[in-house]
Amino acid sequence: MTDDAKQIIGFFKGLQDEICSGLESLDQGNYFREDLWDRDGGGGGRTRIFTGDIIEKGGVNFSAVHGPMPEKIAAALKVPANDFLATGVSIVLHPANPFVPIIHMNVRYFETSVGKWWFGGGIDLTPHYVIADDARYFHQALKDTCDKHDLSYYPAYKRWADDYFFIKHRDETRGIGGIFFDRLSSDDTMDRMDVFSFVQDVGQTFLPTYLELANRNRHKAYTEKHQLWQRLRRGRYVEFNLVWDRGTKFGLDTNGRTESILMSLPPMASWEYDHQVITGSPEAYTLQQLVKDIDWVSHKTK
Repeated sequence: MTDDAKQIIGFFKGLQDEICSGLESLDQGNYFREDLWDRDGGGGGRTRIFTGDIIEKGGVNFSAVHGPMPEKIAAALKVPANDFLATGVSIVLHPANPFVPIIHMNVRYFETSVGKWWFGGGIDLTPHYVIADDARYFHQALKDTCDKHDLSYYPAYKRWADDYFFIKHRDETRGIGGIFFDRLSSDDTMDRMDVFSFVQDVGQTFLPTYLELANRNRHKAYTEKHQLWQRLRRGRYVEFNLVWDRGTKFGLDTNGRTESILMSLPPMASWEYDHQVITGSPEAYTLQQLVKDIDWVSHKTK
């Protein structure tokens, strides 16, 4: 393990602590349950699961695993058999109120014993009901973070998120996107600690941004009809995570802790055969927004 890796692991641990504390302050009187776990082969993690009044189910996970790289992963990464270290923080929050959005963040670092390293991550939002002002606020916060480092980051990483968080068999995006990046490395002539600085800022964007969105919507009244729609949208979230998400597949392929990997799934979801929305309804508006290439900062479609 390199000295840089030790510093990165320390930051990720602190980020997990900071975010958990902030979410407990939001959902007062409720606390995270922590499970410490070890991985056969090397490393382990801290799984923290939350069940509350505002957050129906959430997880804020830290892990740092290492050891011989599985052949399947080495082949996929196009590197020779060697040892690896993978560390990061992964978050998914499923709120109780249908007007509070689902949010996901992952920030991660990977290095090998043959000198290869890279960072990946991002934040994306999955509203059950798309609210244009909230979408604009969310994307502006991400753009501000990206612009501190490079003006090219936000447009490139937003497009990457649109493409990545796409449910191909439904021809719709999982939500309103955000930013996504992967394998930022020396292969791209990037300096490791410069990229780490960017990843730190992305991680620290999460808490204030989500607290604002939750507080905007947490007191809105909702009905059983809204909850039924929420469960259908959660069903789409499940479909993406189990069919298309590379992080889920990587965790399972590296013998990660199954309970921690699948903490991203909601407490309750629904699938209804050939569900149709009413023209002009908030549900229909939401479906219209689940497409790529919406400029949410100015809220204009290309």
